[in-house]
Parts: sequence; structure tokens; C-alpha cells
Amino acid sequence: MTESASNKRTDTASRVMQASPETVYRAFIDPEALVLWLPPDGMKGRIDAFDARPGGTYRMTLTFLAPDHNTPGKTTAHEDVVEGRFLQFVPNERIVQAVTFESDDARFAGEMVMTWRLEACPEGTRVTIVCENVPEGIGKEDHDAGLSSTLANLARFVHNR
Repeated sequence: MTESASNKRTDTASRVMQASPETVYRAFIDPEALVLWLPPDGMKGRIDAFDARPGGTYRMTLTFLAPDHNTPGKTTAHEDVVEGRFLQFVPNERIVQAVTFESDDARFAGEMVMTWRLEACPEGTRVTIVCENVPEGIGKEDHDAGLSSTLANLARFVHNR
């Protein structure tokens, strides 16, 4: 984690996948695949809109599975609605997107930029996520756990392809 001059946080996570960069990249640009691995443990996802091209947008609703979860949603008590814009695609190497959470709570306001780097390695592909300008309402520990969970889900998903 690093702090910028605006006091916004940058979080990162990384994991090696036993799959080629091509296989991992395809999991990002297929909305039916994305909704299966992107939601962290304890959540399910639904793609409401998806246009995978530079300048294209997407909308995903993440729903908490446990009715008595301890973390309130950013959009409603049980949901996080994410609006995203695809900023850059470098096939089999990088996806950059700007993400905004729908919320009336200013602690979740602002735009977070997520860069997903795919690097070939002897074991398959190292996937690294860099999240810049993380809203202060997203706790560091919770975000780290969510990123780790998402990477584990992705590793399982691409391993079976």
C-alpha cells in the first residue's frame, strides 16, 4: 500500500495462475466468465451491461450472500453496484478500467483505477492487480481479502479451461 499526495490509497495483489496469458485474458473479456470469478467470497455477481472495448462500459451488481453479513453494501444494505469504463486493452498483457461504486456515502465516492497485468512465467501467468485511488470507505484489510479472494477464484476458473 502507498499513499499519494491526495491521501488516496493504492492497493495491490498478485498471484500465479496455471494457465496461459491468453486463457486468463479471455476470462476478462467474456461477461459470462467474468461474473463467475470476479465476485469475492461471500458475494455473487450479475452483469447488467458489458461492452469490452476501449471506452466501453460495464455495470455489475454484487450481492452479499449471507443475509446477516457485517459489512454494509455501498449501494444498498446488501448490494454493491459497480459502474466501470474500460480505459485500455493490451491483449494477453493488460486491462485498465476505471471503477465507480454507486453510493450516497461520500467515503465511497470517486473513481478507482484498476490495472490488471498479465505476465507469462514458467508456471503460467502472474496476474497483478493495482488499484489506485481506493475510496477511504473500503477498508484496507477488507480490500486485501477481496482482492485475494478474486485472484483465487480466477486461478480456479482458468485452471479448468
